[in-house]
Amino acid sequence: MGRKRMEEQWWKGELAADIHQTLRTKELKLPVYKAHSPQIGMRRYFIDLLTVLSNHCNLCPTARHLAIYLLDLFMDRYDITVKQLHIISFACLLLASKFEEKEDKVPKLEHLNNLAYLCNVNVVLNKKDLLRMEILLLENFNWNLCLPTPAHYIDYYLYVSLGENDLHNGWPITSLTKIKDFLEKYAYYFLDFSVQDHTFLYFRPSLIAAACVCASRICMQISPAWTTQLELLTCYSWEHLAQCIEMMFIYYENDIKEASNIKKQVTIQYQEQEALGDLSHQATTQVLFQQSSYHPLVQHSATFSQFQSPVQDLCSAYRESLQPHRPSSLLAASADGSLRSYAAVQASLRPSAQALPIQMPIALQVALGTEPVSTAYSNSYFSGYHSYAAGCFDG
Repeated sequence: MGRKRMEEQWWKGELAADIHQTLRTKELKLPVYKAHSPQIGMRRYFIDLLTVLSNHCNLCPTARHLAIYLLDLFMDRYDITVKQLHIISFACLLLASKFEEKEDKVPKLEHLNNLAYLCNVNVVLNKKDLLRMEILLLENFNWNLCLPTPAHYIDYYLYVSLGENDLHNGWPITSLTKIKDFLEKYAYYFLDFSVQDHTFLYFRPSLIAAACVCASRICMQISPAWTTQLELLTCYSWEHLAQCIEMMFIYYENDIKEASNIKKQVTIQYQEQEALGDLSHQATTQVLFQQSSYHPLVQHSATFSQFQSPVQDLCSAYRESLQPHRPSSLLAASADGSLRSYAAVQASLRPSAQALPIQMPIALQVALGTEPVSTAYSNSYFSGYHSYAAGCFDG
């Protein structure tokens, strides 16, 4: 399904309805998420880590969402150490990329180690451990990775998200292409919300995707908010989507507030720096004025005056460009329910100095060899024989 999606836009083809129906059928058999993981407080960190890794690897949204979903389900079933969770996260990303992407897009081992170093992840991956973890994950999911996520539905719903009879701000839409581009950006903006809070896992993936489209239409002031065509396509009415949309708008409003607060803080900081800069540029210049005299031999005391050299404000245009824009990605909920902007996500991708204390007995023990982080990687990582073929380690 993943390779088919990447090779052609299946949602525009003749089999789109059949593929959608197959996804909806498989959706009914998804495992039940219980939020029982002892490390659920670390979830946001690992979600952010997978998001940054997938962005660096240029993976498609379906691969990223599948990797996050695999990690959620695995964490929900086992008590895992933090160091093992790092390797499991990379293994989930590898499996998802192999399932959803073309072979040449699957991240290589050396690239993953470089990204781990850049993200300050204190592990060095090796072929043996990753293969062992991949086999463990596949066995845990009964070798079935066809697990629908909201990202698998979003393009199919966006394809019919606008109609000729829709109104924008109460007026007929003059450019469907332009409005649809903005609508798509909003939809993926809301789609990112769905992975930041584990409570969205209680909704069906297709419902989350439909709610993203509906929330986008509301933000774009497109009426009606939910059309009959979309209701027939998704099999969801407004009543079905209301609760999920309400949660999304809570995140949206907090995103706006957070972006505004960040803008104010940056503005204040810049004004303070500007004031200090003005003070440093103030110069006291002494200029000697010699007064004219009728008696040349008589020395008159010179008159000194002080003045401030004017500092022209030549940086107004530059200051305009320094004003922060509202983050395009989501504002995510932290472990305690508070929200933060995606602009702070990458800065937060450093593991806590304190390891997460685990009081419960370890239910999963995997012998993993970890080595100190080093910028140089030995050829030994790529040498050795293993019975399992893995194309991602070639080259």
